[in-house]
Amino acid sequence: QVQLVESGGGLVQPGGSLRLSCAASGIIFNFNGMAWYRQAPGKQRELVAKISTGGTTTYAESTKGRFTISRDNAKNTVDLQMNNLKPEDTAVYVCNVEANGMNNWGQGTQVTVSS
Repeated sequence: QVQLVESGGGLVQPGGSLRLSCAASGIIFNFNGMAWYRQAPGKQRELVAKISTGGTTTYAESTKGRFTISRDNAKNTVDLQMNNLKPEDTAVYVCNVEANGMNNWGQGTQVTVSS
């Protein structure tokens, strides 16, 4: 079993920054892709960013140039640096890790961008 715990969410003003972190623990093998998704009230869940084991990254068009995903394979963590946040970034951000032959999900962390 893999447990994922997200942290770093909170309330920030437009233009501000937050850094989300996801820590994986438990019995882990075949640790592959890692990603951040988000879901806002009344909206569909969307992929924010993903990163492969080798470091290849993919971003949602709306986050390009503002968000950066990174991972530390030794520590089993994946982070999401979010800069120049906008109100439309408000959502629950959820960590996803491909490990042990399946997708594993965290409980999510709330990000609210408001003045």
